[in-house]
Amino acid sequence: MKVDILAIGVHPDDVELCCSGTILKHIADGYKVGILDLTRGELGTRGTPEIRAAEAAEGARIMGVEFRNNIGLADGFFDISEASMLPIIEFVRYCQPEIVLANAIKDRHPDHGRASALVEQACFLAGLHRIETYHEGVLQVRWRPKAIYHYIQDFQLTPDLIVDITAHMDKKMEAILAFRSQFYDPNSPEPSSPISGKEFLNYVKSVSSTMGRRIGATYGEGFNVMRPIGVDDLVQLG
Repeated sequence: MKVDILAIGVHPDDVELCCSGTILKHIADGYKVGILDLTRGELGTRGTPEIRAAEAAEGARIMGVEFRNNIGLADGFFDISEASMLPIIEFVRYCQPEIVLANAIKDRHPDHGRASALVEQACFLAGLHRIETYHEGVLQVRWRPKAIYHYIQDFQLTPDLIVDITAHMDKKMEAILAFRSQFYDPNSPEPSSPISGKEFLNYVKSVSSTMGRRIGATYGEGFNVMRPIGVDDLVQLG
């Protein structure tokens, strides 16, 4: 199934927290979007892989994406190797996205930066003829996305571009809250985590507000790029 945008997150809920507003905006504009989670989040402080899978399905439903898949790499222990890259290469060739959204280039959680590099390399290799992959027994054609945009996570990196998500902020928060096991619950018997505190969701909104302010909008989501963005028309740019 071809999509315009493939949003990739190393953990279920990365996409909701960091780029769901951008997803919602582009779906509203008529683009097709899919999600690929790299791990089941099995090392997460709260919840279980089964709970998070159900929450991820609900988040996908709220956003209205075409599909959400999980390739089941080892949370915390995946590496940048052929074994880790091949499932991503196969998936990129399968859904042929024009744009890929990926984890932060550098972040507090080591999985985020490592996943960022993994996706960059896999997307490049997906464009090489001599790497053969198959879907349902059929040889896949090579495919390389036009661009990869890395969403910003814990570290407040300086964005290279910001998307106005003002009209979709409420729905973004709804998608985030699909992951109920992960966030503030005064009755939860589970240990606390960096995202389970009472103020965390306010922090998410404040980050979006700060990003929006930088482009004259109420809310925004920031992205970084590994290579410069090509522009044909400066007048039409932002």
